[in-house]
Amino acid sequence: MMFYVEGSIGLGLIVGSLSFVLNYGHLLNSLLSLEFLTLMIYWLLGISSGQTGKDIFFLLFYLVMVVCEGVLGLSVLISSVYSHGLDYMKNYNSLSC
Repeated sequence: MMFYVEGSIGLGLIVGSLSFVLNYGHLLNSLLSLEFLTLMIYWLLGISSGQTGKDIFFLLFYLVMVVCEGVLGLSVLISSVYSHGLDYMKNYNSLSC
């Protein structure tokens, strides 16, 4: 039973990575793929800490960092949509001032 769960987490990590690499056109798609990857990592850490009986405070710390990353990504998305009008990654020119 545990092999099935860990295998599905591995499959989720692969699918999330492919989704992040292949859907780079929109910032929102990239952020959703990153959130899916962090969810899979959180699930893997939760299962492995439950099996070994280690402390779960690391999971709480990881969850706080994931929430901070999500808020930062949403704020970048909102500011880019406000300034450029859309979230296409190809329209951003980092060289212009």
